[in-house]
Amino acid sequence: MDLLIATSNPNKLREIRGLLADVPVTLHSLAELPPVVEPEETGITFADNARLKASYYSAYLARAGVSWGDSALTVAEDSGLVIDALDGEPGVRSARFLGDHATYADRFAEIYRRLAAHPHAPRTARFICALVAMKKGEPVFETTGVAEGAIAPAPAGSRGFGYDPIFLFPAYGRTLAEVSDDEKAEVAHRGHAFRALAGWLKLKI
Repeated sequence: MDLLIATSNPNKLREIRGLLADVPVTLHSLAELPPVVEPEETGITFADNARLKASYYSAYLARAGVSWGDSALTVAEDSGLVIDALDGEPGVRSARFLGDHATYADRFAEIYRRLAAHPHAPRTARFICALVAMKKGEPVFETTGVAEGAIAPAPAGSRGFGYDPIFLFPAYGRTLAEVSDDEKAEVAHRGHAFRALAGWLKLKI
């Protein structure tokens, strides 16, 4: 079975390849197809945006004319960091928080600045990943993965990507940027979501 993973993020694709390594599927990325403008993510939830992206790229795949396109599944996910003390921000805007050109260092600094205004609020937070698989524009599988944790006192670690350096996973006592790839995959939101997809795929193949 062919899967189009609807992302241009090489870090995400690397994680996903590892999570689906024992499933007999052929993974394809957007890099294999002609360039396409990304859809505007207008959903108010992660699931909304995952469905929007899956539908958009499923239709794009149908037009692309590749040999494997007719039978392929299009898999899209939307994920981000939800911080309770900030009323859920950055949430669905995680990848665009402070604008497309902001660095993650900029974003971390702004998050800590805002948290400083709420010194007694809990630092609880979670990563959420909503995943949708579509075939010829019809949804065939949906799931959501969640990793519960807290905002670390300060960024730590050089592994991972995105908000990993500020997300403390309590059971490890470290941020997700301080743990190994295997440790992260075991507990992270994307790991939960794609393992659920892997289980579903094994029943279908």
